[in-house]
Amino acid sequence: MRRQMNRESLDRGCERGILGLVFTILVFGPLATGAVRTPDFLAIQTLTLGVMVLWGLRLWLVERPRLLWPPICWAVLAFSAYALGRYLTADLEYVARGEVARVLVYAFLFLAILNNLHRQEHLQPLLLTMVFLGMGIAFYADFQFATKSSKVWSFTSPYQGRGTGTFISANNLGGFLEMLLPVALVWLLVSRAKPLTRIFVAYAALVIISGIIVTMSRGTWIATTITLAFLFAVLLFHRTYRLPSVILLMLMIGACVFLSPRATLFKARLQKLATADGKLDDDARFDLWRPALQLWRENPWWGIGPNHFDYRFRALRPETIQLQPDRVHNDYLNTLTDWGAAGAGLVAAAWVLLFAGVCRTWRRVSGTAADLGSRQSNKFALLLGPLLGLTALLLHSFVDFNFHIPANAILAITLMAVVSSCQRFSTEKHWKAPKLPAKLLLTLLLVLGLAGLGWQGQRSAREHHWLSLAEHAPDGSLTQMAALEKAFAIEPRNSNTAGALGENLRRQFWDDEAESTAARALDWLSLTRKLNPYDGYASLRSGLCLDRLGRKEESVPFYREALRLDPNGYFTAAYLGWHYVQLRDYAAARTCFERSRRLSWQNNQIADSYLPLVTEKLMMAATNTTPDVLVEPGQLSR
Repeated sequence: MRRQMNRESLDRGCERGILGLVFTILVFGPLATGAVRTPDFLAIQTLTLGVMVLWGLRLWLVERPRLLWPPICWAVLAFSAYALGRYLTADLEYVARGEVARVLVYAFLFLAILNNLHRQEHLQPLLLTMVFLGMGIAFYADFQFATKSSKVWSFTSPYQGRGTGTFISANNLGGFLEMLLPVALVWLLVSRAKPLTRIFVAYAALVIISGIIVTMSRGTWIATTITLAFLFAVLLFHRTYRLPSVILLMLMIGACVFLSPRATLFKARLQKLATADGKLDDDARFDLWRPALQLWRENPWWGIGPNHFDYRFRALRPETIQLQPDRVHNDYLNTLTDWGAAGAGLVAAAWVLLFAGVCRTWRRVSGTAADLGSRQSNKFALLLGPLLGLTALLLHSFVDFNFHIPANAILAITLMAVVSSCQRFSTEKHWKAPKLPAKLLLTLLLVLGLAGLGWQGQRSAREHHWLSLAEHAPDGSLTQMAALEKAFAIEPRNSNTAGALGENLRRQFWDDEAESTAARALDWLSLTRKLNPYDGYASLRSGLCLDRLGRKEESVPFYREALRLDPNGYFTAAYLGWHYVQLRDYAAARTCFERSRRLSWQNNQIADSYLPLVTEKLMMAATNTTPDVLVEPGQLSR
């Protein structure tokens, strides 16, 4: 008996530990600028490993453990297995490994939350904590908007004049808040919360609405509006919730009518949805979608590889986009491009299974207009609020990539776990009592996950340490070179590190003109091309080195390769112009510089400096006057 009590006590301790770790993950991610930076996500990954350890202990502390295993769990496992298989065949192993690590973290968190935190005494404080966290972040966004501040902790956001809260991007803050607003409103209108709790939740919802407004994110505004329409459409059909819903709806409509004439800034932002000629203003999103579709057609079944879009984008970039986009700005198309029809189908299957479970559970937790006249339901609140939060994010995902922001993705999978856990209210068939073979198999999966994520995490942490030292060291210094070499020794498949070493040596060669330095630069750039055959800059810099060495004929194939891999890049066009200068083909050089300036007329130092000099060369040649000496590009690109 005493031994049994000890086991139960340890089990409760593990359960509370999982709850505490999940709380920490959910709160830390949004506060750490969305956990998009490597050290921040590694912290979440480490906390997830703790969750997995405690879950594994619980499996063996309880003599007859029970698993809550709705059908969506099979889709989660299937996509995780597919992600591992796709990683093994990816072109860029290092890039794919980081993306698959995120997928596995999300998968283990979903299963752990579903199976360990499904009780109402866990879910209610979890959701309310996130609502009040959203309120605090929305306050910060309101302050940023009011003071025109672009500071986010110690960072500077490029979204001047918009509220970003603790996120760098206003659109990412919008994705976070739009998931929490329905949770807050449903808890206010539907739950059996005490009056004081309702007051605090109502205030939190009001602040979250203000935070959504100051993001100036049109995608967030539209997704939130449609979601609120769904919310009121559902509640108006229930006698218990009809009156408070009507009152709240009238208050919101009245506030909009009162404030809209005074909100000139917001009206101007909405009016930008259409251009002067009547076309939809998509902020160049459609220009990203076309290359994504082209890349998907290369491998429609399996996709181009996990997180490969940004690396493959340059070859198909339109002239209007000169920066790296990171993602497609459409989560659906991004999934199709990276993972192919097979991966996108598995993701779609998970969502279909989730909503199918909602359909089976809905009547049991919501009731009908006839039998819901007596009392309110926390079960219905637990289902409806998270469901509408997910709906808002799914709508917003047509024009953004919030599912690729770790903090937002983890909040989304938490809401998915809450919605899935509600299926236990309608049926007992999803409860499984695993016998010894099943327990061993699940334990093996946890051990393999711990080993794989632990190995990947420690390597990533060690590499990041040296890359951070290199970033803060003077450019081209011995300290920077040594840090980069140590980072590459840890992760010898990171083409970016190899490319940085090659570029540093190329610049050094421009100063010392030592052939040994050029040879080392060419070696590193050759390795970069091998690790990432889609990196046109490695070929471009190889051509620069060979031109400088006087081996101009050898450089030509490298420039051709650079142009093939980045035909519409202003940087490539500018350095191609410099190559023609070395060949004394000033007419071709001027054409390249002029094109480079058309592609990017701001901060285009090479084209701006060379174009007048080349033009002068051509004019002097026409008048038989003596030309001036041109400037070396090494003096311009530092």
